[in-house]
Amino acid sequence: MTVLERWRDEVLAVFRIVVGFLFATHGFASLFGVLGSEGKQLEAFAWPSWWAAVIQLVGGAAVMIGLGTRYAALLCSGSMAYAYFVVHQSTGLLPIENGGEKAALFAFAFVLIAFLGAGTWAVEDGIKRGSRDREKVAA
Repeated sequence: MTVLERWRDEVLAVFRIVVGFLFATHGFASLFGVLGSEGKQLEAFAWPSWWAAVIQLVGGAAVMIGLGTRYAALLCSGSMAYAYFVVHQSTGLLPIENGGEKAALFAFAFVLIAFLGAGTWAVEDGIKRGSRDREKVAA
C-alpha cells in the first residue's frame, strides 16, 4: 500500500470539507450581502439567483459536514451545471471566455464527491455507526 492509497479516505474528507465550505460561504455571502460581496444582497425568492444561493448554502454545508453527502453533492453539481450552461455559456464556448471557471470546477468537484462518497469524518458515518451499535446491544 502506497502513501497515496493509505490516506485516500482522509484526503477525500478534507477535499469534501473544503469544497463544501467554499460553496456554503459563497451562498452565505450572496444571501446576506457579507464576506466581501460588497453589500450586494440578493432579492428573496428571485429566480434563479436566490434559489441557487440557498442550494449553495444548504448543500455546501451538508457536503461539508457529511450529511446526505452524495445527494447534496449531486444537487450542488446540477446547480453549477445549470449556472454554467444557462448563465455563462451564452457569452462564449470555453470557461476562460465566459467567466464560468468556478461553475465548471464546482460542478465537477461535486460530481467527484457524489461518486466517491464522503470519505471519513462524516456525520452520516457516525449515524450509521450509532445505529449498528444499538442493533448489537438489542441483539
